[in-house]
Amino acid sequence: MKKNQILLVEDNEGDIVLTSEAFEECSCKANIQVARNGKEAINILFDQNEDAQLPDLILLDINLPLLNGHEVLKKIKENERTRHIPVAILTTSSAISDINLTYENYANCFITKPADINDFFETINALSNYWFNICKLPSKK
Repeated sequence: MKKNQILLVEDNEGDIVLTSEAFEECSCKANIQVARNGKEAINILFDQNEDAQLPDLILLDINLPLLNGHEVLKKIKENERTRHIPVAILTTSSAISDINLTYENYANCFITKPADINDFFETINALSNYWFNICKLPSKK
């Protein structure tokens, strides 16, 4: 079975561990690459040769150092090579302004991280089931 490739853009070490553990517990088999700030995410996505494997899904926090999630999302969706990659916003924010701006920049979904650990694990399970079992993702370019 093919492992799905996920780019997790998150600066909080606790959330990185929690998200990784949640993916390990769900039925989705995934390789998770972590970018700890917006600049690192951009480097991972754009400093590769044309044959490098892009992620199947990007989980993007909004509140990031160096480049925030809004800036990263905009760069992803403006670029022909990366715009097809689904970007799920996974953040502590529930501000209407953040929600609206992410959708204006073509985010595929906006999820406010649940505070309860069981709810968080259920959310990650539902997210992985949706993107990797229910949806049909585009072929790699």
